[in-house]
Amino acid sequence: MAQKAIREYDAKSILAKHWDKYFPNFTYAYETVLVQNGSELKEAAKEKAWLNEKRLVAKPDMLFGKRGKNGLVLFRDQKPGDVTLEKASAWINEKAKEKQEVYFAFDGDTPVGAPSVDYLTHFVVEPFTPHEQAEEYYISATCVGDEDVLYMSAEGGMEVEEGWEEKVTEVSFKITESEEEIAEKIRANVPADVAEKDKASFAEFAIGFFRAYRELNFAYLEINPFVMQGNKIELLDMVAKLDDTAGFMMAEAWGDVEYPTAFGMEEKSPEVLAVEEADAKTGASLKLTLLKPDARIWTMVAGGGASVVYADTIADLAGIDDLANYGEYSGGPTTGETKFYAETLLDLMTREKDAQGRDKILIIGGAIANFTDVAKTFTGIIQAFEAYADKMKEVGIKIYVRRGGPNYEKGLKDIKEAADRLGLWIDVYGPETHVTDIVRMAVEA
Repeated sequence: MAQKAIREYDAKSILAKHWDKYFPNFTYAYETVLVQNGSELKEAAKEKAWLNEKRLVAKPDMLFGKRGKNGLVLFRDQKPGDVTLEKASAWINEKAKEKQEVYFAFDGDTPVGAPSVDYLTHFVVEPFTPHEQAEEYYISATCVGDEDVLYMSAEGGMEVEEGWEEKVTEVSFKITESEEEIAEKIRANVPADVAEKDKASFAEFAIGFFRAYRELNFAYLEINPFVMQGNKIELLDMVAKLDDTAGFMMAEAWGDVEYPTAFGMEEKSPEVLAVEEADAKTGASLKLTLLKPDARIWTMVAGGGASVVYADTIADLAGIDDLANYGEYSGGPTTGETKFYAETLLDLMTREKDAQGRDKILIIGGAIANFTDVAKTFTGIIQAFEAYADKMKEVGIKIYVRRGGPNYEKGLKDIKEAADRLGLWIDVYGPETHVTDIVRMAVEA
């Protein structure tokens, strides 16, 4: 399962689109806009009258929390709720003009660690919701191991993480439990400090929330806080991740969802975006992170656990500056998928020679596969070799292979014969060789 974070705006939009199905006895106004500057906000106000008529709240929508503690939530001028369209527009322009420092951890109100520094490019604007502290609640759901877990608290807001074990009720659900069993368990575990008058409503909302989390294929869904005033619900802050492996069947349900780069991180390269797109369309797993594209050691590793082991071993033996990428292909990818993944790596790898004149190294590694046909995936790699052989020889690439699993003998034989035929340097090993020993061999050579 590939978890991808989405904007708060998109999370609210998805839930609002299906509101009547999951929360038929509650109302939600869904008054929210996403803008990049004050001019866009004023333009939106021409169609959305509430932007002119109501007091507003403005905040960045860029995949980071602690916005209040970072001083990046505008909800008051002289008093709470005294933010007009004009003031919100000016504040957005001010915050977008220069790079902002954002801290992701706090000890009380004191920032912890170094900040990330970047420009704020997206802001969400909503009406200010007058409410009492006692009307704020917390709820979230995610997958832990083989179970889904629902977290509920009568206390919402920035401080819910402090004293988590005392404040938050956790309820786990097996995939086999029926809707009736889930509903009964939620009703039985409503936090004790939820106001008596709100207990039944809280349980009903939590039941609908958990159904939405599962049926809309969220990987993580959090509302902190939501405000409950009778049958009126306001979603003040949301955090969400989608299981993008389900994207092919959820296109209509999700709508036009963006997967943005988080604040402080470099924009993803076209190659990384292409691999992500391919990953979303397959039941296999294709992952690629570019660390230092001009480095000399590249990896094409089968398996998520193995990819971590290889990256750590390369960092230990050669140094992190020599590691160009991190990623994995696993879960039984087709020959075509493996060919695409290998060609993407080889295209990146052969653009420039090593700055120090050394041979580049391609590590094709992995543990012993359980069900992936090694020969089939190696056929895809061989096809990529055939397309890039001339460039590989021009740049100077040495290939080290270590693999085991179904049909591995044929896979190793085929890739060795293909490399020899194409005039490529290659060293091939099976499961009798330690999983990362080829890293030592490559570095020592």
